[in-house]
Amino acid sequence: MGPQNAVVTEGAWAGVAKLADAIIGWVSDCTFCEIVAGRLPSYRVLEDEHTVAFLDIAPASPGHTLVVPREHAADVWTISETAHAHVAGMVHRVAALVKAALAPDGVNVVHSTGEAAGQEVFHFHTHVVPRRHGDDLRLMWNAEPASGRELEQTLELIAAAR
Repeated sequence: MGPQNAVVTEGAWAGVAKLADAIIGWVSDCTFCEIVAGRLPSYRVLEDEHTVAFLDIAPASPGHTLVVPREHAADVWTISETAHAHVAGMVHRVAALVKAALAPDGVNVVHSTGEAAGQEVFHFHTHVVPRRHGDDLRLMWNAEPASGRELEQTLELIAAAR
């Protein structure tokens, strides 16, 4: 019996409906999913069929924009390469638009995955932050150069995971 002849019982439909409700409930707990769906307000800068770019409501500087995929992915470890590429393309367009509109001296493009890295909203997003000389925004780290030995050991660990 092929799928066109399959009989689906009422109980099976109830199970499917329950699963769909659970998925929708899980995703709708995501602030950025709600913004993408238009159920929460936002200041949209650009959007296309794959991504939405909107102003951060707590901007590090004027023009600070977030770029998110329309499809929910929690972080860089769960987003597909294709969706990540769409976000990267939109980041490029937003950075050009911000440059044309606001004429910053520079721009930071920042993403954080996981609480340890400072991620607060668990829907993949990239920050486009216009910068000005003397704006007093701090870099995320201040590190000393690593030794060649340290770099070689780290590279060995990474290479072993390929």
